[in-house]
Amino acid sequence: MLKPLIIGIAGGSGSGKSTVAKNVAELLTTSSVAFIDMDAYYKNFPDISLAERKKLNWDHPDAFDYDLLCAHLEALSKRRPIEKPKYDFVTHLRDADHMRVEPADVVVIDGILLFVDARVRELCDVKVFVDADADIRLIRRIERDTHVRGRPLDEIIEQYLSTVQPMHCEFVEPSKRYANVIVPRGGHNAVAIEMIVAKIQRRLQRASDGAEARRTPSAKRPAPPART
Repeated sequence: MLKPLIIGIAGGSGSGKSTVAKNVAELLTTSSVAFIDMDAYYKNFPDISLAERKKLNWDHPDAFDYDLLCAHLEALSKRRPIEKPKYDFVTHLRDADHMRVEPADVVVIDGILLFVDARVRELCDVKVFVDADADIRLIRRIERDTHVRGRPLDEIIEQYLSTVQPMHCEFVEPSKRYANVIVPRGGHNAVAIEMIVAKIQRRLQRASDGAEARRTPSAKRPAPPART
């Protein structure tokens, strides 16, 4: 059985990583695809108050449970299912429930700090960095956090100025150098997305051809005629 191809998609908050992941999956019509969002792997701090949790720097690499993330990626790479955590962005806590993720031909994972950890980089077969201007990223973050995550505007702006932008400059932007592919202009760059899909399809085809060659015994060469 073929080893799944793991595609890592990193970039700043609001850059369009999820859009790229969604568009890539939609174009991979001949392969099964599993999704993992790095946001599900925030560390859990149930023993401190909500007020204290809000003061934590959630944009620093130390906020993520990389050990669990790597363990789950390794399991999926061996075609074993995982129980992905669910995270509540209002309470800043993990839910009691989990989400089962079945193994697939392609595993797509996105996250702002995905390439900061060397173990994650090693597990990703293709590394994509989605680039977008800071003002575009901020507008998208405000729209997402107010409408999807139910957070007040003043809290969003305070977090952006105090941790999101400084951590982007310190950790996210430098991790761009690890990418195999950089997608400019965010998640609606159709040409770049088509190129990524073509690269994935070529990798999958090469792996399939190699597996088929190993299964098919090579024809034995006839013995040379005896000399007289």
